Amino acid sequence: MTGTITVAGLGPGDEALVTPQVRQALDRATDVVGYIPYVARVAARPGLTLHPSDNRVELDRANHALTMAAEGRQVVIVSSGDPGVFAMASALFEALEAWQGPPPQIAILPGITAMLAAAARAGAPLGHDFCAINLSDNLKPWDLVEHRLRLAAQADFAMAFYNPRSASRPHQFARVLEILRQECGPDRLITFARAVTTPDEHLLTMTLAEATPEMADMRTVVLVGNAATRRVGDWVYTPRRAG
Repeated sequence: MTGTITVAGLGPGDEALVTPQVRQALDRATDVVGYIPYVARVAARPGLTLHPSDNRVELDRANHALTMAAEGRQVVIVSSGDPGVFAMASALFEALEAWQGPPPQIAILPGITAMLAAAARAGAPLGHDFCAINLSDNLKPWDLVEHRLRLAAQADFAMAFYNPRSASRPHQFARVLEILRQECGPDRLITFARAVTTPDEHLLTMTLAEATPEMADMRTVVLVGNAATRRVGDWVYTPRRAG
């Protein structure tokens, strides 16, 4: 009997933001697969086996889930935020393309992704057209990151950046800020939203002229407004009307 694979989003951090649908899937699971800190968010119980793994083995993780599903298990792959946003849903389908056995039943359960949680905390900076860009060059060349960044800025999108600055590439976010100042000007609003919905949450909004690379790390989502984005009191919002 072929089992099932559910790819579930655990939300940005606050357990209250995990959807009832995801909780039900975890309650039915025989096995939970995922990156170490995400699996740590799942409570152990009899009949459940946890399979934590490192961050850069997404395809191995997906193949492990496929193998267990072929054995009849009810597998849940957990991601933070939403599993379809720079996360495990895509990796599972990539592995499925090369899978030789019968495909299992698959379900993708959405979650609240970090950019939407951060935008809600800030106000409504993504209230008009926006794009999301992963600033990591682990899976794509840095030249492509820069190219997409320039085009998004020239198109006057509001922008959400994932994985802005890591210990292994601290210089790249400085380059991002440089490009944004060139394309958007120094007065564009930027929000650094760190560890949103957790006890370590910290939000900081300023202009691009005031921003420094050290304000971002891998737990930070960076939101950049478009030309119309403005402040109202302590809030930041982008009007729904263009122009």
